[in-house]
Amino acid sequence: MMDEIQKRLLAEVADLHGVPEGAYNIRANGQMAARNTTANIDIVSKTDVSGIDIYIKPGTVNESVHIPVVLSQSGMKEMVYNDFHIGEGSDVVIVAGCGIDNCGDQDAEHDGIHRFFIEKNAKVKYVEKHYGAGDGKGKRILNPGTEVYMEEGSYMEMEMVQIKGVDSTVRDTKAELAAGAKLVVRERLMTHGDQNAVSGYSVSLNGEGSSADVISRSVAKDNSYQKFDSRIIGNAPCSGHTECDAIIMDKARILAIPQLEANDLDAALIHEAAIGKIAGEQIIKLMTLGLTEEEAEEQIVNGFLR
Repeated sequence: MMDEIQKRLLAEVADLHGVPEGAYNIRANGQMAARNTTANIDIVSKTDVSGIDIYIKPGTVNESVHIPVVLSQSGMKEMVYNDFHIGEGSDVVIVAGCGIDNCGDQDAEHDGIHRFFIEKNAKVKYVEKHYGAGDGKGKRILNPGTEVYMEEGSYMEMEMVQIKGVDSTVRDTKAELAAGAKLVVRERLMTHGDQNAVSGYSVSLNGEGSSADVISRSVAKDNSYQKFDSRIIGNAPCSGHTECDAIIMDKARILAIPQLEANDLDAALIHEAAIGKIAGEQIIKLMTLGLTEEEAEEQIVNGFLR
């Protein structure tokens, strides 16, 4: 059974307000709270380390897997290893994410490694949301690591979201793409207070016709700090694009490091980076419609991160 705090966290990170359809594995305070498998999707606990293996049969379509994690125990620190085996020709949605509610004085931390093995012509949409809450002095810490291995003709879309309450996070994502594979990453991030967020992406385009599009949109408020380090490596005739678009406010700091490495004559790679404050005329325009300056800023930020 899950308490009300844990249920609220589930709603925030996985949009779950009850038992989800399809396969799922819900983890609460270091223990499995609920699990369900289907005829096409199996979930197996690892025996050597903490974590699970998710097996999706070839040809599986229109099915989903939910694997959220919630922590409501101050002082808890855990590390999990989850592997996803996505069969050839499948088309699935995977919803992950972690929510921490820390009302104590000790830090609460969840670290995890997710590895994706995507077979030929498979399609995956992966949603990972991070959320922090609680009025304790202890920090809410999340350090996700992601490895993606994509076979020929496969496709993966990653939606990485963190817009509230996480004090410290280091996100490290690496991907290897074979011929014709395509990776799309959309990161949305907001930091406030004294929070720190580091995002690192390294994508190797190894096969002919492979492509990647990695875009981050972020807002840094108060005294927070952000670092976006994105590297695309073209090892074959391929196309790659990485972009950082950020709004800076108050006394925050942002470091953007877009990197391109071309190791093939026909590697077409592009990077873009833009950091700036909210334009004054935007605020004035909204204030003429009856909003306060604070409300105008909030509307602009919400629209930017949508």
